[in-house]
Amino acid sequence: MSDRRRELPSVSALLESQRVRPLLDRAPRAVVVEAIRAAIDDARRDQAVVPSDDDAWAARVEAGVTARVQPSLRALFNATGVILHTNLGRAPLADAALAAIQDTASGYCNLEYDIERGERGSRYVHSVALLRELTGAADAIVVNNCAAALVLALNSLARGRDVLVSRGELIEIGGSFRIPDIMAKSGARLVEVGSTNRTHLGDYTRALTDRAGAIVKVHRSNFAVEGFVAEASVRELATLAAAHHVPLLHDFGSGLLIPLDQYGLAGEPTARDAIADGASLVFMSGDKLLGGPQAGIVAGNADLIARLRSNPLTRAMRVDKLTLAALEATLALYRDPDGAARTIPALAMLTTPRATVHARAEAIADQLRDHHIAATVVDTEASVGGGAFPTARIPSAALALAGDAAATEARLRAGRPPIVGRIAEGAVLLDLRTVPAAHDTAFGAALVRALS
Repeated sequence: MSDRRRELPSVSALLESQRVRPLLDRAPRAVVVEAIRAAIDDARRDQAVVPSDDDAWAARVEAGVTARVQPSLRALFNATGVILHTNLGRAPLADAALAAIQDTASGYCNLEYDIERGERGSRYVHSVALLRELTGAADAIVVNNCAAALVLALNSLARGRDVLVSRGELIEIGGSFRIPDIMAKSGARLVEVGSTNRTHLGDYTRALTDRAGAIVKVHRSNFAVEGFVAEASVRELATLAAAHHVPLLHDFGSGLLIPLDQYGLAGEPTARDAIADGASLVFMSGDKLLGGPQAGIVAGNADLIARLRSNPLTRAMRVDKLTLAALEATLALYRDPDGAARTIPALAMLTTPRATVHARAEAIADQLRDHHIAATVVDTEASVGGGAFPTARIPSAALALAGDAAATEARLRAGRPPIVGRIAEGAVLLDLRTVPAAHDTAFGAALVRALS
């Protein structure tokens, strides 16, 4: 049997071939040449993958070009039913936030310039007025994420001193990062109090010494503890902390700004509640229930916020102009709470009635059937995600796709754009609650392309 590798084409021959040359209109010459060389090298290493004809060579090169020009970070459809999906970018931004990013990014802005005074300003003034208005806090600062905010506060206020935290609140967050490990990087000394399921005010009282620098209260937003449990409230801890002249730092987490009880989502405090309960500083995320960009927001006592601003670490944790633009635009929507529930995508997904989601799913199922793609609509339960309302199950509806589930799921992920769903009971389910209604047409078209 002859070795086909002896007749491999040259780079220049493939580059000038009638079927490969059009790729130069889609990608820079250097990229096409690199893809050709890679295809030839693969064939040289393994006779089994030598393309059989010119069309096969062109297909191999085209695949190489596509892989090289495709961005690493890509938009996709989240059809998992998890609204604040950490792996898929958490909260989609509102139109107002996208417009603010576009407006700010397209030219210059007053990021660190005081327009009224005509002199250098501070990036830490942006969004602060709105945060004061919406939370009732005396002051606020925005850094790059909530974990950074906690480290910054502990380093600024309790470095080298004891920080008291309940054993029941030493939680693990996304990516295997644990609160104790994050706190240790601040330079503070962690002092555990109470037990896993029950921590009383007296546990904190007994642990308070003249070495104490702060008390930390962590909101258990990504799991629930039930049964024989007890914990000290923020109000109780605020009184204790004030009596011992140490700050109470409340890692509130989710960033919820308006109550969602009327939509069946109860039990999660709002940021205003957290401030009113008396914590010295409250920490929250911008990209969870707040529905904005990734950011860590610290709100509370003005003197303590000033100490955070003066810490050199603040510069290492600062946010850029695009984050500040998106955050301010998102916060402004909360001046009309009902409007916020409609226009902030994460809130709209949380609050849309199941009947509406079901009707959208039926319309897309009809579109698929028109292309001879078998799909039915089934009732499902979506979840909030993002470490919020961990036990909540939201009535929803999904497309159920027939056939080989693993193969179908892989085809959807390979689509342009990719579609990420889930497999349950042997079928691929695509939950429409996590697909924005404005994207239904594009979603249906992407399904047809991937499955036809």
